[in-house]
Amino acid sequence: MTDHLDLTAYYDTYKKCLLPPQLFEELDQLKNIILKTNKSGGQIFFAGNGASAAIASHLALDLTKQGGVRSTTFHDAGLITAFTNDFGGDNWLSKACDMYVESTDLVIFISVSGESPNVVNAARRLRERGIQVGSFTGKKVDNALRGQSDYSFWVDSNAYNIVECIHMIWLTTVVDMIIGKSEYSVS
Repeated sequence: MTDHLDLTAYYDTYKKCLLPPQLFEELDQLKNIILKTNKSGGQIFFAGNGASAAIASHLALDLTKQGGVRSTTFHDAGLITAFTNDFGGDNWLSKACDMYVESTDLVIFISVSGESPNVVNAARRLRERGIQVGSFTGKKVDNALRGQSDYSFWVDSNAYNIVECIHMIWLTTVVDMIIGKSEYSVS
């Protein structure tokens, strides 16, 4: 195989994407929104597809266990398969949001493309209900999910792994901001 990855260019993309202007202010704003939602009795929901679902699960766990903020995902296999069977793949997440999310909650969607129909439809439905929506996306700056979000974090890259890793860094940064430090016991 003659193809090879130019690691210098690869990591230069990470450097370029990791710290956009106003990132610190936006992360601080998200931290405050999460804490306000928690204080008012609301819950934080995370959702995504594929690797973004794995990031969502990781964040819900860390935010709950380490950060003391009630958080969860919609990624139970039984829920997904039953709701997909009954409501279709593009609508299962909207229906889950209808049944679980309350007016005091915040839902954060993670999607590299920002175009996944199930995620965009759920965000649209939540906005119709007046519920706060946050998003972490990449690829096109004007993706559909960003257009349905009150709070939007966008990575200027088309590379799935780069976008997903930066999403993870930004989201775990918010957890550490809530805790107030980056090194702590997890037990």
